[in-house]
Amino acid sequence: MNVTHANFAGLDLLASAVLLIDDGQCIRYLNPAGENLLAVSSRSVIGRRLGDVCKCSSTLQSAIDNGLHNNWGYTGQNISLGRADGETLHLNCTVTPLRPEIAAGMRLLLELQPIDHHLAATREERLLEQQQANRELIRNLAHEIKNPLGGIRGAAQLLEHELGNPSLKEYTQVIIKEADRLQDLMQRLLTPHRAMLPATVNIHEILERVRSLLTAEFSEGLRVRRDYDTSLPELVGDREQLIQAVLNIARNAAQAMAGQGEIVLRTRALRQVTLAKKRYRLAMEIKVIDNGPGIPEDIRERMFYPLVSGREGGNGLGLTIAQNFIQHHQGSIDCHSRPGQTVFTLRLPVEPA
Repeated sequence: MNVTHANFAGLDLLASAVLLIDDGQCIRYLNPAGENLLAVSSRSVIGRRLGDVCKCSSTLQSAIDNGLHNNWGYTGQNISLGRADGETLHLNCTVTPLRPEIAAGMRLLLELQPIDHHLAATREERLLEQQQANRELIRNLAHEIKNPLGGIRGAAQLLEHELGNPSLKEYTQVIIKEADRLQDLMQRLLTPHRAMLPATVNIHEILERVRSLLTAEFSEGLRVRRDYDTSLPELVGDREQLIQAVLNIARNAAQAMAGQGEIVLRTRALRQVTLAKKRYRLAMEIKVIDNGPGIPEDIRERMFYPLVSGREGGNGLGLTIAQNFIQHHQGSIDCHSRPGQTVFTLRLPVEPA
């Protein structure tokens, strides 16, 4: 029986991960959300034992055994499950025995949902609203500041021509240089608001461009490793905006490690994903992973805000610009950081909603 047909067609559209297993605890079906959660493809795990695909906690394994042998259902919260790539997930789990007439040969339905799924969705919605308000405020302030800056710079130049004492010109040069610095800062604050120039782009060509820029800038001590899913299709996007978004994130990572360490650029396919309240059949996930010191805890909640930086001398605009560019593409960006590893995850739709 093809479980993606008829009885189970609707499972493909669920946001939570669903697995169907048989008497031998072999996986007979895995929906797209399950592929995303377990970081595997359905094709690669169908027919394999669940325990060979992921490491179930004793609580979940006991629930599966009771479901198979005693026909008991189970619902549990904060259940741990280890993925093949070593990441440990914390999930809400439901184990439901299946009647033979529903699906021949399939005994249990497992539904898995990350415990932070609803919290993340609510947080993303709140952040989107807050960021939109912040962007408007910053844009208006930048425009208001740019106009008088031009007048200050012009007045300093006129004053410099009138001064007879060359030693006094040092002070007018300070005014001119600082005005130029502020003009540049205002321009960078306004940069994310420029219109997109969409075209068909290859995400791996974009990542290779980022990789070449990084290795040129940090030529000694920095390793940039690729982990690409080469089956990913092209997408429609602004090439320069996407390069700048990934480069800003990766450059921040390299600077945090003082150019010494490893950055991994990873791509994967996602199916049936919701981004910015829209459902997409196919999306792509880009991860920028570093083994640096981690983002200071006191700025993690504010790191995408303008002018927030954990690095001395940083201007705090790189992540703000990256976030704006990704949102221009109807995508999302988030970050998980701890000492020894920081992971930025970018998700971009491949096809229209």
